Amino acid sequence: MKIRIFSVLTLTFVLSAVCFAQSSPSTSTTKTSGGSSAPYNEGTVWALTMIKTKAGLSDEYFKQITGTVKPVYEEAKKQKIILDYKILDGEASDSHDFNILIMVEYPNMAAFDGLRDKMDPVLTKVMGSEDARQQMAVKRLDIREILGTKTMREITLK
Repeated sequence: MKIRIFSVLTLTFVLSAVCFAQSSPSTSTTKTSGGSSAPYNEGTVWALTMIKTKAGLSDEYFKQITGTVKPVYEEAKKQKIILDYKILDGEASDSHDFNILIMVEYPNMAAFDGLRDKMDPVLTKVMGSEDARQQMAVKRLDIREILGTKTMREITLK
């Protein structure tokens, strides 16, 4: 019985070591030195929010977020919670498409760990209490709809 337990533990340890070795990140880019064989290098992570404003209300939406969203992102940048942010404006391809894309850049996926704990003080400092923030969010419902969010990693082709 002891031999079986020892064998199972040894097998588990070996399999764990193999799995860990296969999933460990490597800074090397050459296959011969044990680096990834992926045809790209991993970069920063972008959180994307796709927004559709009601007809003729894009400028009103931009006015609103200039006093709320922009200061939050600027403070988050100053505190190094985010690296950068971008807001893109364009034409929707159809009535179900977004016309505004908000992109927030994070250094890596680990930046999302404990993000609310980091961002809540920023939101309170810039936008006020949770009740005030909720009132602003409700007000925005009249002029825009969030169609979706997406998190994507930037890559650089080798």
